[in-house]
Formats: sequence, structure tokens, C-alpha cells
Amino acid sequence: MRPTDWLLSSDERQNPATRLDRRHVDGAAWTTGNDVTLLVHGRSYFPELAGCVERMRAGDLLLFTDWRGDPDQAVGHPDDLTVAQLLARAASRGVVVKGLVWRSHLDRFQFSEQENRHLGEEIEAAGGECLRDMRVLPGGSHHQKFVVLRHPGRPEDDVAFVGGIDLCHSRFDDAEHTGDAQPQPMARVYGPRPPWHDIQLAIRGPAVGDVETVFRERWEDPAPLTRNPINVIADRMRREDRTPGALPPQLPDPAPAGSQTVQLLRTYPRRLRGYPFAPHGERSVAHGNRKAVSMARELLYVEDQYLWSRDVARCFADALRTRRRLRMIVVIPHYPDQDGRGSIPPDLVGRQQAIEVLRSAGGDRVAIYGLENHAGTPVYVHAKVCIVDDVWCSVGSDNVNLRSWTHDSELACAVVPDDVSASPNDGAPRGPRKTLARELRLRLAREHLDRAVDDEEELLDPAGAFAAFAKSAARLEAWTRGGRVGPRPPGRLRPYVLPPVSATTRLWAAPAYRLLLDPDARPRHLRRKGEF
Repeated sequence: MRPTDWLLSSDERQNPATRLDRRHVDGAAWTTGNDVTLLVHGRSYFPELAGCVERMRAGDLLLFTDWRGDPDQAVGHPDDLTVAQLLARAASRGVVVKGLVWRSHLDRFQFSEQENRHLGEEIEAAGGECLRDMRVLPGGSHHQKFVVLRHPGRPEDDVAFVGGIDLCHSRFDDAEHTGDAQPQPMARVYGPRPPWHDIQLAIRGPAVGDVETVFRERWEDPAPLTRNPINVIADRMRREDRTPGALPPQLPDPAPAGSQTVQLLRTYPRRLRGYPFAPHGERSVAHGNRKAVSMARELLYVEDQYLWSRDVARCFADALRTRRRLRMIVVIPHYPDQDGRGSIPPDLVGRQQAIEVLRSAGGDRVAIYGLENHAGTPVYVHAKVCIVDDVWCSVGSDNVNLRSWTHDSELACAVVPDDVSASPNDGAPRGPRKTLARELRLRLAREHLDRAVDDEEELLDPAGAFAAFAKSAARLEAWTRGGRVGPRPPGRLRPYVLPPVSATTRLWAAPAYRLLLDPDARPRHLRRKGEF
């Protein structure tokens, strides 16, 4: 096997306007020699980010994007710093701080307009620059969540954080899933401190330059941050910064730091007066997932917030249908994140479509689970993870739905070992694959099954892992249905059961799902063929 078997070529990205690939001397659409560290949950990510930022000096460069940013969110720093204080303190030391946060819809619709604006105000007051970016399709969002730290003269300190964790409330949780002391309001079933499951990557090495390029392309877009006349007037009245300042010249990429190959996958929609770096859009998230999944032979492992859409699910279903030994494990939230008769049915319609496609193709080789903590409170799965045969893995902001694959801006990191040919068994029939993909799968399995590091032999084999998940979930389900009598069995997974949606409800919920929750921004000819 070669990296080209798993990763997209520049041509396969189908976006010649971006400089993301042509910036590489060898013309490759990825970089080798990277060190990639797993930061599972906000309680791992936030202190690591805070420590790196606090070590930055005058003249260093800090770039970040976010879907939501809460200024008062604690970051686990000894000085009790908040997100805003951390970034403002860096700016006041002379660090060049530049941020792009989604402008957001109105707070009354459970969004974050005011929080994102106040985060920018505090950073700007300290000498940084944080702009609210609404250069999206109607009803769309900038969903990318990454931070880049560059250090002139100290490239060994350069790092990029990429994944699904926003700098906001509810994310500061850990493997025990007792929730964040600063919760974000959610459906009542999640309790006053909703447990939250999420993942971020820390990347060191040449790929840091690629993540920085993603930021620079958006920052240098000459289009107005918003064309809404009401927003323009309000911004002028508040004297809000609407003009991106100059960025310092981009530094050379950091030297190799590890043994991982990293490819950045993105989604940008095609829009009127489109992005100069993606005038026809980019759907490399879709193309990258489809290519990797087509290589699957033994196990697909997915964690996702939504799991929606027939067309997206067919990517996995095609592999299940043609590979009779292939199994698929999916971990999703037991319940939608918001209550309400108007929000739950459309969510369930989209999920029902995807599950029907998967089970039609894979039958009992497809296992779908929901997650809860030891107190029995559902855990909201916000992680966006796809692992293929312990070789290829993707962690990012993209969900398994049409919105993430076609409509909103997204960024994911696909990772394979530099020496892909050595990854399957390391010379032994079932020896551990020394890949980030396997490390991530085992890390998540240990958490979900309550296994110790020295109790994972069964999990190394894909068939054994599939059986272990099924056995653990069945025991917990039986204990729950039996009235929770006796000791709670180990494990946090229970089989996912899709609540019924009546035919009458589907009459209005299906259009709401298609138009509002999961819009499709593909060109019409691709939509008709079910292609991306």
C-alpha cells in the first residue's frame, strides 16, 4: 500500500485555485514527518493550548478560527484564565493575534451571536484582531475549529490544534463525563451539566504550515465579512473592526518532527462571488472519506454528532455491501441536543435515512451505540472521527451529513503513517499496528468499555473489538431494563434505538430536515446522481 491509495491527489481534491497543495515543493497534497498527538476531551485540550499560548513571546503569531467562542470559558490554567484572558494576555505581550469566528445566527435560536462578538471585543482591546465572518451560504456557518501557533526563530515550538472542540462552554469535560462547570443549555435529558465527548489533535511538523495556509486563505479573502445591510449598520454604530489587517509573511514550514503523514480535508460551498481560494467550492472532506472508506476490508469505526443523509451513508454502505467481512461500529448521541417538537423530528428523520441505508447494506455487521456516563446520564457525542482498518483516521469539524460534506466550511485532518506499507501487522499475524488510527481506536474503546491499558488484547482484532462492543452494550442494556439491580456492569455504551416518527410527522419533518438542518450545496448534476 502507498499513501496515494489512501489520500487524495491534488487533482482528486478538485480545487486547483487553492495554494494548499501547490505550496509543496514536491506537489504532494499532504506532508510527511509530522508528530500528531491525541487530545481526547476539552480537559486535555484546553490546558495544553493554554500552556503553549502562555509561552509565546512578542513577535510570535497566533491564528484561530471558531464556530463559537465564549469569552468567560475557563481553560484549566493555574491563573484561572478564561479564553478571552488567555488570548488578550498574549496580544498584550506583543504576540500577533488574529482570529476569525463565525458571526452566528441570533441567540434566541440557540446560537452565539453575542458571545462571539464579545470575544472579539476583548481581544481587540488588548491589541489583537478578531473578526466575525459571515461569508457563508444563507443558513450556513463557518464550522472550522483550529488554532495555529508560529514562533519566528523557534520553529520547534510551532504547533497546530485541529479538531471538533470549540473554545466555549460545555467542552471542558473528561473521560469520566461529569460535564463542564460552565454548561451550555441543552435538552433536559442531559441534565444541568451536560456530559460532552470530543477530540482535538495537536500537530507538530510540516503540516503546521498547511493549517496556517487554510487560515491565510480565509483571512485574505477580499469579500466583505457580511453583506447584510442591518449587520453593516450595526457594526458601524459599534465601530466594530470589519477590515482584516495585514498578516506577517508566512514562515517556512517546521522541520519534520515525527512519522505521520497528514492531509487537510476541507468543505467550502460554491457561493455567489465565491471564495477566491475555492471559486467552485471544495468537497475534499467528502472525497477523502469516500476514497479511504473504499479501501476498508475489516473495520470502520465512526463517532459522530449526527449520522444523517442517505447519500452520505451510501459512502459506507457501498463498502459494506462489497466487503462481506467488513464491520462497522458507530457511536452517536442517544438524544438530540435540543428539546422541542419542532427540532427533534427533523433530526430523527435524517438519522433514520442514514441508518436504513447502512443496515440494508451491512445487516448485523453494523452496530450503532449511544453513550452514557456511570450515573446513567446520556453523553453528548460531539466528536467527529472516522477510522478505517487502523490505517487511516480523520479527526476534524466535519460531521457525517450533507451540511458538513457540502454546505458549511469544515476542516479535518486525515492521518496515515509515513510508511503505510509497514502498518498492517508489523511482521506478526496480529501484532499491534503502530498507527495513530489504532491508537485512537483503542483509546476510545478503553474509555467506552471501561477497559485498562493492559486489558485490550481482545480489542486488537477487528472481529474481537466488534464482539466486545456488542457484549458490553448488551450487558448494560439488560441491567438497565432490569431495573438497575445489582452492580452496574462495566462499559458506557447501550444499543442505539431510533425513536419512532409517525407518517404524519414526517410530512413536515422531512422538508424541515432537508431545507434547514441538512441543506445540500452540491451542484444539481451531482445531486441527481448522488455523487460528490
